[in-house]
Amino acid sequence: MEDKCCSSNEKEPIVIESNKGCCTSQAKNEKNSNAEIVDHCCGYADENLNFVNRTETDIVAPCCSRNDDDTNQNTSTEKSSCCSSKIEENPIIHTTSVEGEKIEYRIRGMDCPSCALTIEKGLNGLHDIKEVKVNYNTAKLQIVGNDSLSFNQVENTVQKLGFTAEPLKQNKNVRTYDVEGMDCGSCAKSIENHLNTIPSVNSVSVNFSTGKMKVEHENSADDIVSEVSKIGFKASVLENNTKKHTENPKNKEGYGLITFTGILIALGFIGSYNGISPILTTILYAVAIAISGFKPVKSAYYALKSRSLDMNVLMSAAAIGAALIGEWFEGATVVWLFALGTALQNRSIEQTRKSIRNLMDLAPSEAWIKVGSELVKKQVEEVSVGETVVVKPGDRIPLDGEVIQGETSVNQAPITGESIPVDKLIGDTVYAGTINESGSIEIKVTKLVKDTTISKIIHLVEEAQEQKAPTQAFIDKFASIYTPIVFLLALVVIVLPPLLGFGTWEEWVYKGLALLVVACPCALVISTPVAIVSAIGNAAKNGVLIKGGTFLEKAGAINAIAFDKTGTLTEGRPKVSEINAFTASEEELISTALTLEDYSTHPIAKTIVGYAKDKGIQSKNGKVFKSIVGKGVQATIDGEIHYAGNLKLFEEMYIALANVTAKVNEMQSQGKTVVIIGTQSEIMGIISVSDTIRTTTVKALNGLEQVGINQVVMLTGDNEGTAKMISSETNVNRYFAELLPEDKVDAIKQLQNEGHKVAMVGDGINDAPALATANLGIAMGGAGTDTAMETADIILMADNLEKLPHTVKLSRKALAIIKQNIWFSLIVKFIALILIFPGWLTLWLAVLSDTGAAIIVILNALRLLKIKE
Repeated sequence: MEDKCCSSNEKEPIVIESNKGCCTSQAKNEKNSNAEIVDHCCGYADENLNFVNRTETDIVAPCCSRNDDDTNQNTSTEKSSCCSSKIEENPIIHTTSVEGEKIEYRIRGMDCPSCALTIEKGLNGLHDIKEVKVNYNTAKLQIVGNDSLSFNQVENTVQKLGFTAEPLKQNKNVRTYDVEGMDCGSCAKSIENHLNTIPSVNSVSVNFSTGKMKVEHENSADDIVSEVSKIGFKASVLENNTKKHTENPKNKEGYGLITFTGILIALGFIGSYNGISPILTTILYAVAIAISGFKPVKSAYYALKSRSLDMNVLMSAAAIGAALIGEWFEGATVVWLFALGTALQNRSIEQTRKSIRNLMDLAPSEAWIKVGSELVKKQVEEVSVGETVVVKPGDRIPLDGEVIQGETSVNQAPITGESIPVDKLIGDTVYAGTINESGSIEIKVTKLVKDTTISKIIHLVEEAQEQKAPTQAFIDKFASIYTPIVFLLALVVIVLPPLLGFGTWEEWVYKGLALLVVACPCALVISTPVAIVSAIGNAAKNGVLIKGGTFLEKAGAINAIAFDKTGTLTEGRPKVSEINAFTASEEELISTALTLEDYSTHPIAKTIVGYAKDKGIQSKNGKVFKSIVGKGVQATIDGEIHYAGNLKLFEEMYIALANVTAKVNEMQSQGKTVVIIGTQSEIMGIISVSDTIRTTTVKALNGLEQVGINQVVMLTGDNEGTAKMISSETNVNRYFAELLPEDKVDAIKQLQNEGHKVAMVGDGINDAPALATANLGIAMGGAGTDTAMETADIILMADNLEKLPHTVKLSRKALAIIKQNIWFSLIVKFIALILIFPGWLTLWLAVLSDTGAAIIVILNALRLLKIKE
C-alpha cells in the first residue's frame, strides 16, 4: 500500500515519522514502532533514504498510512481522500514512549505550520520537558515531562510566544468558577493578583467576558470562594462546567442599598439649603459613604495588597480624599454614582453572557430510556452509548443519536440555525437540543452528554469568548500604561502646584482627585470584549461558530471569498449521468470501474461505486492499488494494470485518443466530470458524472455581493468546461480550474498578492492546505463533522451557505461598533481631562462621565445581539 504523499517509485512500505510528520522509507525506520499518524507530509525520503523537506506548495495531501512491524497490519487514518486503502474514521494520536508524565494541550492562535515549530523550540528550552510535539492541523500539543512539570509553566511559555494552551485532560486540582460582580477587565486582574498571593494557589486565570475563573489550587473550593469574596466578588464552583443560573436575591438587595443611600444623599443636599445643622448633613453623607463605599474600599484594600491599580482603588481614593478635605457631598455622590453605575454595568453585561446560558438550557436534563417494554426516566449524564431513547412529539431530543424507529420532522435551529424543520427517517442523525416536531421516535444514543454537538458548540463559543482579539489586546495594554501614568500625574497635581505657591492645597487636592477618577479606563477597556461576546453569541444562535475575536475581526476585513466547488457550491452528491463502453460490455466496464474506485474516498469514486452496487454488479479481483495524485487510480486486475482517471492520465501513456478526446470535450462542455477506464494499450470506456448546484448557492453568493464582497472565486479540480458552466450558473466573479490540491494554495496566494483579504470555504478536511493559507478558514457542515469543528476558524453548522452573508455582515457591524466605542471612550476621557484644570469638572461629574460612558458603550455593543439575517 502506498500513500499519495510519498514518491511513486518508493517500493518499501511506509511509516509516518513522529517528530517530522513525514513519509519515509520503512527501511529507514524499521525499528520505530511508535510512528505517529499526522495530518500532512512535510517531506519525503530521497533515493539515499535521507529526509527532504517539502515546500509549502509541495504539501499535496495528508499522509494516512503506516506499517506496524509488530502486528503486520496496515493502519490508516482518514484526513482526506488520498488513501487507496480502507480507512478508519477517527485519528489516533500516539506519543513516543518516553518515561515521564504525558500531557496534551489544545493550542490556539497558530496560523501556519511555522507557528508549531516556534512552540516546539520554545518549550524544548524548559528543563522539565523531555519531548515536545506540536501538530498544526489538529492544534494539539503533546508533552512528555518530569513529575515536577506544571501546566502553568507550559501555558506561560506558550503565551509568551503569542499563543494559548489549554490542557485537554483537566488537572484534578483545576476547578472552574463562575464569578459575579465584575464590571471591567481590571476586576479580573485584581482577582488574579490576589489569588496569586495565596501559597496553595498554583495558577489562576480570570476571564471578564465570560465571567469564568480557572484556578489550580491545593486548598478547598470554599477557601477560594472566601478569598474572592474578600475583594468584593462572588464565586461559585461550576460542576461539570454547568451551573443553574437563577436571579440572585442579593442583586435586589444591592439595588435597595443604592436606593437607600441615594435618599440619604438627597436628604442631606436638601437639608443644606433649609437650615438643617451642617453636622447632621455631614452625618447623612458619611453614612451614605460608609454603606456604598464599603465594598469598593474593601476591594481596593486587597487590590493594593496584591499590587493592582483598579477602579476600586481610584474611586475609593477619590471618595476618601473628598471627605478629608471636607467635600462630604462630593465623596458621597462619588461612591453612590459608582455603585449605581457598577450595578447597571453588571446587569447589562449579563445580557451578553445569557447567549451562552440559553444554549446550555436547550438540551433537557432527563431522558426516557426504553428498557425492554418499559420506559425509565434517567438523568442524561447516566445514559450510555447504545441505549434507546424515546422522544415524543414536541419534546427536545436529549442526546445525539441515530433514529432506529419512527419518522418525524425536527427543528434543528438551535444547532444549525435552519428555520425549516428537517425530515428524519430511520438511519438519520439527530442532535441534542433540537425539537421533535411531529412523530414519536426511538433513538440509539451515539454520544455521551459531554460529547454531544451542543456541548461542543457551548465549549467552542466559551473558548472563543475567552480569546482576546488583536484590538482588545492593544486596548488592554494601552490601559495598563495609561492608568498608572494618570495616577502619578494626579499625585503630582495634588502635591506640586501648592508647594510652588500656585493656589491652595484644597483646590489642587480636589483637582487631583478628579484626575484620579478620570484615570479609570473602564469604558475603554470594556468597549471591545462586550462587542465581541455579543457578536459571537448572536452568530452561535444562528448556527455559526466563530472561534474567537481574532477571526471575528478577520471576517469583517475580508473582501474576497474562495469556494471549493464540490460539496460547497454544489451538493457534493454527484450522479452517474452517462456510460459509453468502447472495447468492453457496459457491465464489464462498470465492474472494472468498481474494482478501481472501491478503495478511494473521492466523491466521484463513491458515486461510481454506489451506482455499481445499486445495479448489483460485482467487483473483480484487484491487487496493488495505487492513487495517482490529481489524475486517478490504478490496480492490477487479471495480471494487467488498469486505470481510472482523467484525460491527462491517459495522454501521458501516449494512447491514441482522437475519438475519445472529442467525446470527453463534449461531455465536459455540458458540465460533466469524465472518468476514463482503460489499460496502457486501450480505452475500455467512459463514465460521466454530474453534480448539481445547491439550491442556496445563488442566493448566498448574491447576498455576499450585497454585503460588499467584491471577489467571489471558485476553485475546482474539474475541467475548464465544467468550471465555466458552474461559474455562469452561480455568478462567481472568476474561477480556477483543473487544480491539484497544491494548486489551490497557489490560487489563494495569487488572490492575496493581488491585495485581497481572502477567506476560503471548504469542508474543513480535504482543503486543509488552502484553508490554512487563506486569511480566514470557513468550514461547512460542522454539525456532522467533528474534524470541521477542529480545523476551521469559522464553522457553518448547517451544510449550506445561507449563513455566510449574515456572518460577514455581523462581523463588519461588530468592527464598526468596536471603533465607535473606542472613539467615544477616548473623547469622553479627553474632554474630562480638559475640564479638570479650569475647575469645571466636579468629582461627581467625573464619576458620571466614567460610569455613564461605560454603560453607553455596553448598550451600544448589546445591539449586536439583535442583528438578524
